[in-house]
Amino acid sequence: MNRRENVGVMGHDVHMTTTDDSMARLVSMALALGAQEVAGWSREEFELIGRFAARPQSLSQSDIASLREAIREGQDPLGDEFYRIRSAEARRPLGQTYTPEAIINSMIEWSAAQSIPDRVIDPGSGSGRYILAAARRFPKAQLLAIDIDPLATLMTRASLAAAGHAASATVALGDYRIMGAAPHVGRTLYIGNPPYVRHHQIDSTWKQWLLKTAQERGLRASALAGLHVHFFLATAQQAAPGDFGTFITSAEWLDVNYGSLVRQLLLDGLGGTAIHVIEPEARPFADAVTTGAITCFEVGKAHAKMRLRRVKDTKNLGSLEGGREISRARLADANRWSVLTRVTPKLPKDFVELGELARVHRGTATGANDVWVTDMNDGRIPRSCLVPAVTRARELFAAGERLKSAENLRCIIDIPSSLQDLNDEEHAAVRAFLKFAEEQGVREGYLASKRRVWWNLGVRQAAPILASYMARRPPAFVLNDAHASYLNIAHGIYPRMELPPQALERLAAHLRTEVSQTQGRTYAGGLTKFEPKEMERLPVPAVETLLNGL
Repeated sequence: MNRRENVGVMGHDVHMTTTDDSMARLVSMALALGAQEVAGWSREEFELIGRFAARPQSLSQSDIASLREAIREGQDPLGDEFYRIRSAEARRPLGQTYTPEAIINSMIEWSAAQSIPDRVIDPGSGSGRYILAAARRFPKAQLLAIDIDPLATLMTRASLAAAGHAASATVALGDYRIMGAAPHVGRTLYIGNPPYVRHHQIDSTWKQWLLKTAQERGLRASALAGLHVHFFLATAQQAAPGDFGTFITSAEWLDVNYGSLVRQLLLDGLGGTAIHVIEPEARPFADAVTTGAITCFEVGKAHAKMRLRRVKDTKNLGSLEGGREISRARLADANRWSVLTRVTPKLPKDFVELGELARVHRGTATGANDVWVTDMNDGRIPRSCLVPAVTRARELFAAGERLKSAENLRCIIDIPSSLQDLNDEEHAAVRAFLKFAEEQGVREGYLASKRRVWWNLGVRQAAPILASYMARRPPAFVLNDAHASYLNIAHGIYPRMELPPQALERLAAHLRTEVSQTQGRTYAGGLTKFEPKEMERLPVPAVETLLNGL
């Protein structure tokens, strides 16, 4: 398989929409600037030059001098020309979206604040903007730029040569996922804008590579992941402890299922330190209106907290400092990270967000309450399969500060996945009930169809504090003395550490007296809702305060 076949992007000819004259001029510019001086030439690059050898373009010495001066001043005349002659539609299949200078500078300055790298790797170099910026900031570092487009590597070579960095640079044509980098003494900086290519344009062979490689690391991956997710995984595979890096990508991986691999890597292996989310109106990508995310990491570190920040203007990026500190435990629990970047009022002294102290979970969703919710005296069901539960929000409102007894509660039918755990009498009763449930069409329901065993609801264990979450009033926060479970009409609050009864009482009392409707999401008609992650944003006294008294 040659390098072009390794790309794994289907149905695309990188030259198909570019006029020969424009391409020939760009190739001539690159050669005139000294592209041949940079190591790592490939057969495909020589073929690209040969293709236009018969169409020489006239460039004056003045033209060449102007190009060289522009490059040394930090401009990207070759990249600008490339953007002019290759349309956004033609660039999209290879994920070729170049990064504005302000973002590159911020990422470079963050890198310099961490360490002076001995080597810099840009895994998707494009026209060389990142590797040139790194060369200027780290003049003693060895430079390696990688791309799958021979025109991109030719431009990168030319710019490096024009800027006087040919001797310290290598440019390689190929697929970053399998190229790797030779062992190197010292720290390596990984920096760049990994190509954004959607999964339907990625060859199935590479999708299998992603799944298999992630599995070998004990992580989950999805074949629906875009190419930028592949690059995060490839970096985790290639980098050594002590290396560090920063990538800018689309921000969707913060929330979508396929992005869970990146979230796992940042918590385990890549050593995430910060994520800076850039609002789409700031135009983090020149030809796409989308939210960007700059991710910073230190390979092999397991930081107790990660900083998350949201900015509306790239001028506010600075050297990627600041941001809210979010604990690893909270990030590990969260399925969506973007909500944690939302700006909230400054916390009072000795206060933290509830999510730092506790997890908030929805209650059990049955999909058919009329079948799965019953009374404690229902003789059809073994007593061992009946779990007392809060099934209506008004039960929490009526309880006041404490749910003292489960006596008046209804029950969720909680049948174990394996019926072998039941005795003969229980087994017969459960079989009869399951037949009834099937006759009611429960097995064909959406939720039942998604369960590993259709009758096992995965009933939540009792939470120390129960909370209502949707009403025309502030939520009720109730101490769960009855150890009742709960349906999805309530949330359960589970401390991340064991808290003594007095601390739980103080936490519940604070929530009960200080939380207002304005802190939730209000809909037409005055109905206010608190999603679990929104409830985790509520300010509460720090654990030391809870333990020592308010």
